[in-house]
Amino acid sequence: MAWRIEQAVIRGEIDNTVEGLTNGRIWLAGCDVPLELSLDGDCWRDLAGTRLHFENPAPQPGPETAGLAVDQSGVIGDMTASRKTKLPWVGDQPLPTLRRGQQDVSCEWRNTLYLEWFSEFNGRVVIEASTFTLRISAHEWELDEDAEAAQKLANLNAMRDFMTLVIQRRDDDAPGAESVAELDEFAWEERLKENDRLTDAYQEVLEKYIDDPDSERKEAFVMGWDGLLDALAERDEAAGHGDEDDDDEDADPHLGNGLEEDFDDELAKFSEADGSPFDDSDAHPLQASAQALACQAMDLVENTDGPGSPSYLLITNLLQVSGKLASVLNDYGSSYQPENGFVLAVLKRCLNWLNEALGACQILHETANDPAKRAAFKKLQAAAFQVRDQIVGLRRNFKKT
Repeated sequence: MAWRIEQAVIRGEIDNTVEGLTNGRIWLAGCDVPLELSLDGDCWRDLAGTRLHFENPAPQPGPETAGLAVDQSGVIGDMTASRKTKLPWVGDQPLPTLRRGQQDVSCEWRNTLYLEWFSEFNGRVVIEASTFTLRISAHEWELDEDAEAAQKLANLNAMRDFMTLVIQRRDDDAPGAESVAELDEFAWEERLKENDRLTDAYQEVLEKYIDDPDSERKEAFVMGWDGLLDALAERDEAAGHGDEDDDDEDADPHLGNGLEEDFDDELAKFSEADGSPFDDSDAHPLQASAQALACQAMDLVENTDGPGSPSYLLITNLLQVSGKLASVLNDYGSSYQPENGFVLAVLKRCLNWLNEALGACQILHETANDPAKRAAFKKLQAAAFQVRDQIVGLRRNFKKT
């Protein structure tokens, strides 16, 4: 996925004074030499033909820069100093403090620096910041509106090409492709990994285009959902005819409902293993135990400390186990029968999530100051081991069938 390196940036410069070529250097905290950018393409109109100098007032070294190559040759993405972004306005109080206090957080629109490129070695790299100090030189040449539109289209195609590599869709029509009836645990694991890649890719696309007025089309295009693009075009065409025929009493009030169906069809190709909402009355005993375990953990952990923290890992992994067990075990024995290979693959993933949750629980137990809390974490850990043993036993039974 994308390398987001704005926190580690010390200073940098972007030079687009030569039309069709963008060069630059970026100094990062913890790195001895700057990144050297040599990119085909131009910036947006505000930066095209100029030299941009930027500086981070509070750089912080981080592990995300460790794998970056010094040579950042490749293709330019969207580069502008006037990207409109909705940012929270929190005054003097830290955002996590307001969230823990359940206080309302207002937002405001700001111009942000957005530098994106597609490196031959590292793929997509992004710098997005609203607090950098910027200096922009006079324009040595001007990019007109048509040229900017063409450059943005090229950037969109570069994003689509990158997402194609990330998702790595299977070719179901390729010779030797397995049929659904032949899938075993390992083949299902590959499909689940593909679904994970699609989910991560779509999340990245949503984050980029969330504030774009044409977000629907851009998201569908870069994700390769051509069927959804066609549906969007049909919807707009139908809406255009509707404006002309506002007084038509025979107009179908459900025009456009097919769009949602097309969208669902596109997602369904890669979401076979996502599961569905469940009714507690039909819950499998193992899933009910996992759900109770997750609820117990949420009651025990008052506030998570953010992604990567032991409390965060404990809660998120236990919720993953509960949700995925619901997708394969609830209503098992009814008219719907998931394949054994699919169930085995999901159960194996649940074991991995439980292992991570157990490790996080151990850290919380060791660092807790309150003896009652330490005892509660120990009890939670014992319950998690029980659920883990039940999953191991269930996998053993499924392998026999």
